[in-house]
Formats: sequence, C-alpha cells, structure tokens
Amino acid sequence: MEARAQLKYARISPRKVKIVCDLIRGKDAKVARAILENTPKAASELMVKVLGSAVANAENNLGLDPEKLYVSETYADPGPILKRGMPRAQGRMYRINKRTSHITIVVAEKE
Repeated sequence: MEARAQLKYARISPRKVKIVCDLIRGKDAKVARAILENTPKAASELMVKVLGSAVANAENNLGLDPEKLYVSETYADPGPILKRGMPRAQGRMYRINKRTSHITIVVAEKE
C-alpha cells in the first residue's frame, strides 16, 4: 500500500525542485526528512511539508506504520506559467516566465 501527498501550483520552478527530489528518492521517511531539513535549497522547505503530509496520510488513512515508510516516488511536474513582462528600450517588452510546479511524494511500507 502506498500513500501520496501533492502540492499544486507551488511558485518555484520544477527544475529547482527536481534536484531536491533526487536527494530523497528511495530513502526512509525519517532519513528523507533529515536530509530535507539540512538542505539549503528553497524547494526543501516545501518538500518537508509535503513529506509530512504523505506520512500522515499513510498513518491515518491507511493505518501504515510510520517507522517502516520510505519514499517510493517523488517528482515535480510543471504547472501553469505566469507570464510577466519587463520594459525594455524603445517601448519593447521582454517576457519573464514565472514557473509553477506540482510536487508529488509517494510513501510506501517496506516489507
């Protein structure tokens, strides 16, 4: 059995989140939390909350033992892009893309 948690429309680029996802994939839930809390990346703060939610979902909704949980999947999909503009010379405008992410963490119980 596996439990999942998802954070949608996070105002951070998926490229930045994927770096942190690779750090915790396949690790125990407690070890993954420790890694995230000691990683100086902006995405790690968001992922600590999502990981905590996934563990809580596993414990409360499915009755899994939180000591035996590990991160089976974690990924960041691109969300909608907020398109903004920066004024440039001679009345032109350069586009600035403010990217968003959908962060998903799946935890499962070890056999």
